[in-house]
Amino acid sequence: MRLIRQCPAAFLASLLSVTASATPALAWGAQGHQITGIIAESHLSETAAAQIHQFMGKEDLAQASTWPDEMRATPSDFWRHKAGHWHYVTVAGDDYQPSDRPREGDAMSALAAYSAVLRDPRRDREEKRVALRFVVHIIGDLHQPLHAGAGGNQNDHGGNDVPVVFLGRSMPLHGVWDYGLIEQRGMSSAAYAAALSANITPAQVSTWRSSSPAQWVHESIALRKTIYPQTRRLSDDYARQHQAEVDERLEQAGVRIAAWLNAIFQAETASS
Repeated sequence: MRLIRQCPAAFLASLLSVTASATPALAWGAQGHQITGIIAESHLSETAAAQIHQFMGKEDLAQASTWPDEMRATPSDFWRHKAGHWHYVTVAGDDYQPSDRPREGDAMSALAAYSAVLRDPRRDREEKRVALRFVVHIIGDLHQPLHAGAGGNQNDHGGNDVPVVFLGRSMPLHGVWDYGLIEQRGMSSAAYAAALSANITPAQVSTWRSSSPAQWVHESIALRKTIYPQTRRLSDDYARQHQAEVDERLEQAGVRIAAWLNAIFQAETASS
């Protein structure tokens, strides 16, 4: 079993300082994040893969992707009250506004802060390990449509306050998108990722990897508006209606994780 460690105190302090000035609930369950990590591995450049291996060792992106959720059970103020804000964004309209984020930051500001850590040659191995885990996880989070919450009078905590029964199981609507629609396929993470990867075309890769985090959030908002059910008891019809959307969001997240890391480590190599 992979050893899970807390972040060094000095690094946490420096990160919070970065987050406060940077531009800008659980997400996909463990299996969803693992799927995005597996897909991302196959799209890494040789340069990025080599750079990542230097500080991650045998830990691959699928393993790294679940770490920020695993650590949320840690009884510390950082994990319980600060880092929890970095799994989602609040978007009242159709586009992300940095002014809407809380003082603790959000997924967009944390992505910017941790990406800066990966680019910084002065950061040590452990700092980069933590940063990469967050980057991989956050990009996955931004592709889960209920991690772009409406906030304000419409705030239902990303569907966590909307109880439903999905295929006979009681869960919040958020859970349907985190894990329900994925688990009901009855596939392992590796098999699911392989099936999705086989369907990704070169044209899709080209289009998806050229997009920005703001676009990822915009896509999630558009999808969010279509997934609230008319009834609290969800049948096979709901799964059939939205399965292709879940699959595409997992595919996009995997491709974009790789593209984001490729850009970071290509830039690092060019500047070193």
